[in-house]
Amino acid sequence: MEDTRDQMGKVIRHLEAELLKIRAGRANPSMLDGVFLDYYGTTQPLKNVANINTPDARMITIQPFEKSMLGPIEKAIFASNLGLTPANDGVLIRLNIPPLTEERRQQLVKQARAEAEHAKVGLRTVRRDSNEYIKKLLKEGLPEDMAKDAEETIQEITNEYSAKADKQLDGKEKEIMTV
Repeated sequence: MEDTRDQMGKVIRHLEAELLKIRAGRANPSMLDGVFLDYYGTTQPLKNVANINTPDARMITIQPFEKSMLGPIEKAIFASNLGLTPANDGVLIRLNIPPLTEERRQQLVKQARAEAEHAKVGLRTVRRDSNEYIKKLLKEGLPEDMAKDAEETIQEITNEYSAKADKQLDGKEKEIMTV
């Protein structure tokens, strides 16, 4: 049962990480988690080559550890398809986060719901794998009543984690729809 909880916990943590990437109109350094660039021949995440700050709710500033990285960082942001235009002043890069239109908010809610649905599919997969393991143990001599109890416990765990996924989605929807 603990293994089932661990696996379902991983699914929920992945959902949380994916929901963080969906921008809700407020500046958040985690919006840049998917930005990678070439740093002396190796691909590095942006946070490894620059300081990322949010001086206010509508702006992100990126100050590279080396000035020579300004150009590559700018290119990486353009290539990441975040829909943000970097402004380079020779010392740091500023990203202005535009306010979201109602249509864009609806698209982001759809994207968040899709991520939550992926998480629920993951939870159901963990449940199925756990139930198959119980059936295997049943064939190996596990008493039927113990198998039934284990399957009920697995369903309770699945319901618990499914509710956590719904709660994450609700929070993100409120965040996106708040003007």
